[in-house]
Amino acid sequence: MAQWTAVVGTAHLARLLVPRDARTRAADARRAPAYRELAERVRLLLLEGRVPVAARLPAERELAVALGVSRTTVAAAYETLRAEGFVRSRRGAGSWTAMPDGRPIPAGGLEPLPPEAAASVIDLGCAALPAPEPWLTRAFEGALAELPRFAATHGDYPAGLPLLREAVADHFTARGVPTMPEQIMVTTGAMGAVSAAARLFGGLGERIAVEAPSYANVLQLLRENGARLVPVPMAGADGWDTGAWRRTFRDAAPRLAYVIPDFHNPTGTLVPDARRREMVDAARSAGVVLISDETMAELNFHPEDGVPRPLASFDHGGGTVLTAGSASKAVWGGMRIGWIRAAPELVRHMVAARAHLDMGCPVVEQLAVAWLLRGEGWTRALQLRRELARDNRDALVAALRRHAPDWSFTVPGGGLTMWVRTGDLSGSRLADAGERYGVRVPAGTRFGVDGAFEGYVRLPFAVGNAVADEAVARLAAAAEAVRTGTAGSGPLGTPTLVA
Repeated sequence: MAQWTAVVGTAHLARLLVPRDARTRAADARRAPAYRELAERVRLLLLEGRVPVAARLPAERELAVALGVSRTTVAAAYETLRAEGFVRSRRGAGSWTAMPDGRPIPAGGLEPLPPEAAASVIDLGCAALPAPEPWLTRAFEGALAELPRFAATHGDYPAGLPLLREAVADHFTARGVPTMPEQIMVTTGAMGAVSAAARLFGGLGERIAVEAPSYANVLQLLRENGARLVPVPMAGADGWDTGAWRRTFRDAAPRLAYVIPDFHNPTGTLVPDARRREMVDAARSAGVVLISDETMAELNFHPEDGVPRPLASFDHGGGTVLTAGSASKAVWGGMRIGWIRAAPELVRHMVAARAHLDMGCPVVEQLAVAWLLRGEGWTRALQLRRELARDNRDALVAALRRHAPDWSFTVPGGGLTMWVRTGDLSGSRLADAGERYGVRVPAGTRFGVDGAFEGYVRLPFAVGNAVADEAVARLAAAAEAVRTGTAGSGPLGTPTLVA
């Protein structure tokens, strides 16, 4: 397969580089020479993931004309970036973006917090909540009541229990996407669903387009499957710049794309219907298969206001969108039951490929999820989950405004995560310092490709009330230690609260 290199268009880069208003331009001019300010803006765009790593930059003369500056200014900015390791050049081949040599690229999400640390560390590394009781217990009681008739069988259901496949199909239909049980394969969580699709469409060396940022664990899963990830920057409130996606589909020719349209993890963005329709049209035209991760789809804090349609509802031909879902966020993280919705022929291929992997999911857990979906349990559990997540979100927002007023974020209307820009601080250094101050957060670099999003952290709605306030207070103390250069030597905080 030929090597593909992203190209940053001159006009597009110029729009990203031009300050928002004249007052900002004046302030920039006072701060540093023009070439150094230009270099700083390019570096920031790279670290924020708005310009991809290994992308070819415009020629010096072209960018100078677009920005209305001298070629000498652009040349000096490129030279500064080369000296810092953010640009590489080769005579006759031009210049392209890079990350400095030796810069660590975190892989996937954080490891689970050791049990012995639970009494001293507030864990914001995991976007998960306690089970919505009594509905989890009732679901397993219902499952055990149905178990005897399945215990007499071999218990091996590679496609999933027929009654669960039917319940999931009916759930899709009720959400406006008519679905047959033959279109459903039950998986080990949503990660199992994404993995099945990636194995089917994304072989070794295959390009897979992903949002930037995206869910850290899926990025690592795709890397370990040998995929070559092609990042497409997220675009503000609408989530997707479908023009950028069309260009990526055309130029990179990926076979597969992984997207999170509903309360995106980590940014919390909810993509509107218009962008969903455009994305499906763009993928269909380019022959790209979309994996739509709906793990957070039903965690809308204000469902009475209406919700966007599932991405699959715009796939009128039925062959462009594969939908991954799970009970782990809607109900409980310990319930590792997910599913994938696809055309029946694709489901048969994924089921056949599963035979030499995990063979299927535990029967009791499948029965528990079916019990929830077939009665009021799913709705009631979701209601509890939404209320807790919303309260935790509000507590987190209040704590951030109290203890870290210079950090910026958009308050999401659902989901379990918030994307926080940490002012002028390195998110990686803040995460490292946070461990010493008794709070655990993942740095933004875990959610990017090739080290982007250095200036961010992801904060989940995992704790509330006084614990959320204490967690952010510790983060603010860690941030101050990073600013003053004492992060590596400060004492561990003595926690007064635990998560």
